[in-house]
Amino acid sequence: MANDKLITGKTKLLGVIGHPVEHSLSPAMHNAAIANLGLDYVYLPFPIAPENLEVAIAGFAAIGVVGFSVTIPHKQAIMPLLSEITPLAQMIGAVNTVSRQNNQWVGTNTDIEGFIAPLQTTYQQDWSQKVAVILGNGGAARAVVAGCHQLGFAKIHVVGRNVQRLQKFRDSWSNSPISENLQVHQWEELSKLIPQANLLVNTTPIGMYPKVDESPLSGEEIANLPTGAIAYDLIYIPKPTKFLEQAEKQGAIAIDGLEMLVQQGVAALKIWLQQENVPVEVMRQALQKHLGLS
Repeated sequence: MANDKLITGKTKLLGVIGHPVEHSLSPAMHNAAIANLGLDYVYLPFPIAPENLEVAIAGFAAIGVVGFSVTIPHKQAIMPLLSEITPLAQMIGAVNTVSRQNNQWVGTNTDIEGFIAPLQTTYQQDWSQKVAVILGNGGAARAVVAGCHQLGFAKIHVVGRNVQRLQKFRDSWSNSPISENLQVHQWEELSKLIPQANLLVNTTPIGMYPKVDESPLSGEEIANLPTGAIAYDLIYIPKPTKFLEQAEKQGAIAIDGLEMLVQQGVAALKIWLQQENVPVEVMRQALQKHLGLS
C-alpha cells in the first residue's frame, strides 16, 4: 500500500473482523487493489472478541462502514445479527462477506466463488461425468461441496474421521438438491475412492504450518490417484504442501489455496465497490509478495 495516501473524513471504510486478526492477508490484498483503482477507501483489520461482536457491528453501522470480511471465529455467530443472508450463505451455514445495503447488513459467502474460480477458468471442463473426493467435513468442506454441486459434479464424496460429525454433515444437506449427489465415508474407505477421483480436495488443516511435512494421505493412498486428476489444497503455506507435492509426483494437476484466497477477495471487492472491474493480478501479486513467494 502506498504510504502517501491521505486518509480523510471522506475516506470510506472496509475491513476484516476476526479474533485474532493480525495474521490476516486480506488488508495487503485489498489495499493493493484500492490503490490500483485510485479509490478513496481503506481496508483495516479489526480484532473483535466474540463477546463484543454485536456491539461492534452496531458501531460499524454508526460510523458508516461500507462492508467487511468475516473470519474465524465469527463466520456463524454473525448470522443472527444481519438483516439478510443470501441463499448461498444460508446453504453453507456461514458468512464471510458483509455489505451495507439500504441501511442494513447483508451477509453472503464468497468462498464458493473463490473455490470454483480456477475450475471455471484455467481448468475448465465438463464436470457432469466427474467425481469429487473431499477430505474433511468442517466449514471449508461445506463451501467445497456447494461449489462442486454448482459445477455439476456427478458424485461428491466427503471423507471424515468422526462418524457423528459425518452424519451431521450429511443430514445438514437433506433439504437441498445437493443431497442426491452427496455421499459421506469414513477415512478407511479412502483407498476405494481415490482411484475414482477426478478432483481431490484437502479441506483439513493437515500440512499447514508448523506441521509442514505432514499430509492427510499416505504415499500408498495417493499412489492410486489417476494421472491428470486435479489435486486442490485449500492451504497456501507452504507452497507446495506435502499433499500437492505427492499428487504432482503422480501426474496430477496441483492447485493451492492462494488462488481461492485471491478469488474470494475479488468477489467480495466487487460487492463492496459495486463494480465488476477489479484488478485480480494486482491482488494476486500483493499476496505473493506479502507471503514472500515472489
